[in-house]
Amino acid sequence: MSHKIILDTDPGIDDAMAIFFAFQHPEIEVLGLTTVYGNVPVEMAAKNAITLCALAEKNIPVCKGVGMPWVGKESGYAHFVHGDDGFGNINFPAIAGELDPRSSAQFIVDKAREFPGEITVVAIGPLGNLALALRLEPELPKLLKAVSIMGGAAFVPGNVTPVAEANIWNDAFAAEIVFGASWELNMFGLDVTNSCPFTPEFLTSLKQNNAKLGGFVHDAAQFYVEFYSQNRDEDVCFFHDAMPIAHLIDPSLFELQTGHARVSTDPLNIGQTSVALPNTTASPDWLNAQQINVATKVDNERLTQLYLDTYSL
Repeated sequence: MSHKIILDTDPGIDDAMAIFFAFQHPEIEVLGLTTVYGNVPVEMAAKNAITLCALAEKNIPVCKGVGMPWVGKESGYAHFVHGDDGFGNINFPAIAGELDPRSSAQFIVDKAREFPGEITVVAIGPLGNLALALRLEPELPKLLKAVSIMGGAAFVPGNVTPVAEANIWNDAFAAEIVFGASWELNMFGLDVTNSCPFTPEFLTSLKQNNAKLGGFVHDAAQFYVEFYSQNRDEDVCFFHDAMPIAHLIDPSLFELQTGHARVSTDPLNIGQTSVALPNTTASPDWLNAQQINVATKVDNERLTQLYLDTYSL
């Protein structure tokens, strides 16, 4: 089965791994990269996306999207996670290329109208572009096949605050809009992405399987491993952003639970993703909330092999 996707991204080391994974797999057709601020400022996200497309020899549109949260001031950036360049400070030379003149949100709307019912938006950064696309086209949930996001923490602690994951925390008001829309929404958050660590040996295998793309991820991820290995007994990192794409390719890798979801915009708990599973509440405030599917388990061994096999194609 072939899957048409739009990748909404803030590259980002794990974004780079996910983008190359999508490019490499024969069942994934990437219609374009829409960029957003998050791991890096939006201008850098757009430049990084152009560079990744050129490195992979993919001639697809790249759009620049929102550079600010839906509400509030511009946030800081995770230089200590992804480096100043988003690629682990490897000083990879930027590759020149032209941006699509449309905004990320307009591109999403245009493609949804062009291919009604066929596209899954895979959002692996903050959700401002999708929230804006909903404002531009209120019928968007009927035009998209589904939305799959990397973000949130339903039943586990957050990674920015005790309750909030970074992508949702970065733009909580936009996330609440996206979670409240009537599309099929599949959430791959810290519940599942933090359960699958990747070792330096995995990175070496990626490089061996694909000297150019795997080599880029290997080099960029050395910085990533150093960050994640603090206060651990082993060297590891986490490729959060590739999981929604893996689910499209092989849903049997994952276990998902369905529940009513809300995103907190309260200052103390901003960005918290809470999910009410069936028969856990009688509150109308929760029962009237949209239902989403939350990934809670993954087969680590098979997922790892899927990544390695795809990079060798």
